[in-house]
Amino acid sequence: MSLPLLSVVVPARDAGTTLGRCLAALAANDLPRARWELVVVDDGSTDDTARIAARYADVVLCTTGRSVGPAAARNRAVAACRADIVVFVDADVCVHRATLRRFHEILTRAPDVAAVSGAYDTTPADRGFVSQYRNLLHHWVHATHGGAAETFWTGCGAVRRSAFLDVGGFDARRYPRPQIEDIELGYRLHDRGYRLELRPDVQGTHLKRWTFRGMLVTDVRDRGIPWMRLLLERRRALARGPLNVAMTEKALTALCAAAAATSLLAVATRDARWLTGSAAALGAIVVSDAALYRWFLRERGWWFALRTVPMRIVYFAGNALAATVGCVAHVAARGR
Repeated sequence: MSLPLLSVVVPARDAGTTLGRCLAALAANDLPRARWELVVVDDGSTDDTARIAARYADVVLCTTGRSVGPAAARNRAVAACRADIVVFVDADVCVHRATLRRFHEILTRAPDVAAVSGAYDTTPADRGFVSQYRNLLHHWVHATHGGAAETFWTGCGAVRRSAFLDVGGFDARRYPRPQIEDIELGYRLHDRGYRLELRPDVQGTHLKRWTFRGMLVTDVRDRGIPWMRLLLERRRALARGPLNVAMTEKALTALCAAAAATSLLAVATRDARWLTGSAAALGAIVVSDAALYRWFLRERGWWFALRTVPMRIVYFAGNALAATVGCVAHVAARGR
């Protein structure tokens, strides 16, 4: 049998509510089904994930009744893949009809590119405000940072299997649950001299329903703290970086920390003059985000855009907290 052009990997844990739509969207791609294979990893699910996967997948792998995390699950899947180009898709993402073909075209026409990351589109499935905000923000960040990249994204991304294996795959030991395993993989690929690209025109629809609490936990515990520790280990905490660690993001996080500090001083000293500094810092954050708010206004109207202002303040406050905890954890680890 001839080798497939692509191997598509979908890790899934208790994904019964979204996996069927995810796999149906893959099956509807305009790249002929005979030209790509589908490998699904059932990561210790307790629902009907395995049964749904069996209806679509060429290979269904199981992790023997316990979850090993998405990093280890993807590593196992890549070991079973036959194509040199591996496409990772999350179980709650519906790729667009041309997505697989676009990945293949990009990596075929640019043999020096080792990995390509896509983006969410602007039509997330859940209509709740937090889900809409979260997904639109993700789209905005990717759309405004297209081109050369230093990180990778597994929500909808493709990598050459040879490059993936060359750097040792995902660090499943360090990231046993969903965290920044794809970001860290991208850094290692970049450090090894591989070229990575972010192509926001290659898209998928996100099906996840976000809650405010879930967003905070993800941003601080699962992304912010481990990302800060990774940057400190790489001695890149203050250097120019991509996406969420760009210099502008760091400056706005520092402003948010300054606003919190001056507010605490106002309370401690009972001197309301400190609040002037807090207001100035918060005002600077809002003004610096003007382009984003204008885009929200065009996409969803003034009421949606207005409600995103405090969400952005919360986001930068979470960044400040994550940076602080990450620094403390890094110093403690070095001490041990």
